[in-house]
Amino acid sequence: MRKIIINGGYPLRGKVKISGAKNASLAIICAALMSDEPLLLDNVPNISDIQVLLEIISIMGVKANWQGPGLLYIEPSVKIDVKAPYEQVKKLRASNLLLGPLLAKHGCASVALPGGCNIGVRPMDLHFKGLSGLGAKMSLEQGCVIGKVDKLKGARIYLDFPSVGATENIMMAACLASGQTIIENVAKEPEIVDLANFLNAMGAKVRGAGTDLIKIKGTTVLGGCKKYSIIPDRIEAGTYMVAAAATRGDVLLENIIPKHLEPFIAKLREANVSIEEGEDTIRVQAKNELKAIDIKTMPYPGFPTDMQSQMMVLLSTVPGFSTITENIFENRFQITDELKRLGAKIKTEGRLAVIEGVPTLQGTNVKATDLRAGAALLIAGLIATGKTQITNSEYIYRGYQNIQEKLNALGASVEQV
Repeated sequence: MRKIIINGGYPLRGKVKISGAKNASLAIICAALMSDEPLLLDNVPNISDIQVLLEIISIMGVKANWQGPGLLYIEPSVKIDVKAPYEQVKKLRASNLLLGPLLAKHGCASVALPGGCNIGVRPMDLHFKGLSGLGAKMSLEQGCVIGKVDKLKGARIYLDFPSVGATENIMMAACLASGQTIIENVAKEPEIVDLANFLNAMGAKVRGAGTDLIKIKGTTVLGGCKKYSIIPDRIEAGTYMVAAAATRGDVLLENIIPKHLEPFIAKLREANVSIEEGEDTIRVQAKNELKAIDIKTMPYPGFPTDMQSQMMVLLSTVPGFSTITENIFENRFQITDELKRLGAKIKTEGRLAVIEGVPTLQGTNVKATDLRAGAALLIAGLIATGKTQITNSEYIYRGYQNIQEKLNALGASVEQV
């Protein structure tokens, strides 16, 4: 079991380069299974979630290997085991994104109900609805999602909620379906747009990604692409932005797309954090006294639920009362008990958290309960007086590449044991 030990009290200063987007990479690697030719992906983060997915597809018969930092070579196989291995699938929520590509390419898929962070109910009903709408026969047998189809057919599908995973699964499957597919009320996250761009680079015909409605004209074959570069990770960027503000530091973030961070930038500015935007950089400075704010998480382009825990840490040392309303996942407030151990004053009721700012946090032993809570506890350790020890820290490495090295390069004192 990994532990992280932080000696707090050092403001972060310097430059940090943001890695490729975890969630975009996971979907794009799954989509690569539909190609008839080898592919080369660039800017892929070497994190544990990616490593688990590569292990899954390798066991299924796909060749995948690193050819350099961030460079991932994938050679799909004509013959593939359409049953994803349970031991690996249970570690990764995104493994359900194999359903659409396997059904589209091979007409059959068997994926165990996936694991991942316990942050709330993330049902498969919209995945079932979308893939069934394309003609697949979907069932749940002995803890596995089973899908079978002779040939997917285009359809008009309305999602009751703009689910990112369901949008991605339906998009991928529809690329090899006959006729046109129209998906309404879709997710609009930048990762959806990145997946659409990748599919189009393989020869698909996807239009409307980033809007409420996506149209896909099916094709019979998808080819490879010489090199496709994954977008930067907006959640990793947001985490370092909060860390800079929370430690009252001065950090320049490189390799980012500022537009992807607009809802988050707006809230930091509201809290009186200084933000300077460049073409592919953002400088974060906490020059003045920070202000209490109210946050409501919403689907993109609203405030991201994946940044809620980190912001809770920042607001825990901001004078006054702040509130966070969590509208996406019901278990996102598990971190509050750990922050209280550090001296934070937080009250929760249902989906509402009220944070009363305290002068400082005090280091102690805490436990990560999920990926983003783990990152938030890291930030808490950076601003706490004394030493903070985080157990279950393996969660953090699911989504952050070289986080210990990056923080220490900014002046932090972080050690992994």
